[in-house]
Amino acid sequence: MKLSIIILNYNVQYFLELCLRSVEAAISKIEAEIIVVDNNSEDGSCNMVKTLFPNVTLIENKENFGFSKGNNIGVLQAKGEYLCILNPDTVVAEDTFVKLLEFSKNKSELGIVGCKLKNGSGLFLPESKRNIPSVNVALKKILGDSKLYYANHLSQNEIGEVDILVGAFMLVKKEVYNAVAGFDEDYFMYGEDIDLSYKILKAGYNNYYYGETTAIHFKGESTLRDKNYARRFYGAMQIFYEKHFKQNLFFDMVVWLGIKLAFILRRIRKVKVNNVSEYIFVSDKSNQSIEDALNKKVVLQTQLNDVKPNSEIIFDANIFSYKEIIEFMQCSEKEITYKILPNKSNFIIGSNDGFSQGKIIELQ
Repeated sequence: MKLSIIILNYNVQYFLELCLRSVEAAISKIEAEIIVVDNNSEDGSCNMVKTLFPNVTLIENKENFGFSKGNNIGVLQAKGEYLCILNPDTVVAEDTFVKLLEFSKNKSELGIVGCKLKNGSGLFLPESKRNIPSVNVALKKILGDSKLYYANHLSQNEIGEVDILVGAFMLVKKEVYNAVAGFDEDYFMYGEDIDLSYKILKAGYNNYYYGETTAIHFKGESTLRDKNYARRFYGAMQIFYEKHFKQNLFFDMVVWLGIKLAFILRRIRKVKVNNVSEYIFVSDKSNQSIEDALNKKVVLQTQLNDVKPNSEIIFDANIFSYKEIIEFMQCSEKEITYKILPNKSNFIIGSNDGFSQGKIIELQ
């Protein structure tokens, strides 16, 4: 088997369904399998997978083992030459895996390959490509200077070597993953992707960013930014430094400062909420249940011309490919928001920032 896609899920049933719809379309021409590892969700995720995706291998953990252990459990069941570690709050294009596998086959000493990630508003996520977060780099990042933290030697559309890739989307050969013992289970959540990227670099492999294919990452859905976010994140970074760099009092101060500043910034952060001026349903036929759910008239439109500022576009994935949807989202304007009606599904879904839960609207 060529590819095993590992999706770790925790209480994001609707985002998982959208993700699986897109992944199924993306592996139609590949010898591949999908493995969903559920970390003891309570929202009906497992029943949904069993009912709608009978060909998916479902592993039901009886407790929440966290990101590292959960993914390692999935990898143990994987039969593919390549693994793709994929968040459940992502949407991939139909040709994403085909492009990345083609790119990977001729690379010697191949480590991890990542792709361009955009958020639910179509904006580029700079964590798609990062540098090694040395103490100096981490301190500057905490203080608001992220120039050295992100791999800015490559533009978002380029292809090239980078140090660190993001755990929301990682393509790697299973033999390489196993050679470095996979994700370190000392990390419960956050930091494990940095650790894995760095371990693979130290083992002599090369990590690559591939900016010629894009996936949507509804950032924050599977890891809601609650009051403990900063403590978990900087605690994970402390584990990373203890394992790979010499511990010192200066770094302890950096961690303490990072936690304090993150709490302060979280309290003062203001999320800009725009009132939607017009809903546009991009399809070839109207959908009365969407109008009823929104309690507003929805304009039907198959060609998107002269979209008003603050409009919300709802894409019908029964009509358009996920690649077409992603391509429109990433080349549009900031003031437009988006939702997707997944193919064969009865809800619309979207998320416009990484600090609040996305909106799910069930249809009758």
